[in-house]
Amino acid sequence: MIRINLLPHREEKRKARRQQFYVLLGLVAVLAGLIWFLGYSIIGKQIAVQNDKNEFIKREIASLDKEIDEIKKIQEQTNALLARKRVIEALQANRTETVHLFNELAKQVPEGIYLRTLVQTGPRIAISGYAQSNARITTLMNNLDESPLLERSTLVETKAEVVANRRLNAFSITTMITRQTTAAAKPAPGKK
Repeated sequence: MIRINLLPHREEKRKARRQQFYVLLGLVAVLAGLIWFLGYSIIGKQIAVQNDKNEFIKREIASLDKEIDEIKKIQEQTNALLARKRVIEALQANRTETVHLFNELAKQVPEGIYLRTLVQTGPRIAISGYAQSNARITTLMNNLDESPLLERSTLVETKAEVVANRRLNAFSITTMITRQTTAAAKPAPGKK
């Protein structure tokens, strides 16, 4: 019988397998490094792109904030101008108020009443004077309440006084003037 020694052949196969293993291990390591490098560069590129987008958004937000501030300033100016316009319209509507007030007082003051002072504070008017009797003061108050320009007459005080050797009743009345609105001052559409 012939004896064949297979030990060197097995040893060579083991060496070949070990070499293949190390080569495959090296290829896997290189492939893993390549995959890691590609992943790192792709993610880095995406982060850079996102950072650029974020910077762009921040710049746009800053410019929009400036525009919002300008809009707020313009709005404040518009509101101030509208407030001035309303004041001017109110003054325009009530510019002849004093003339109408004196005309109305001349119509409504009965005989025997002598006005001494007339003080207007906003819509409130304080009237003081002398009357021949308390009945004339009552007539004056009723006339003022019936007037289209005046309302809510209130007697503040009445007392007897002697003026130029005549016995008169001194009185003090407050009344409110009815303000005309700008809508009432403007003619209705289609009517003149």
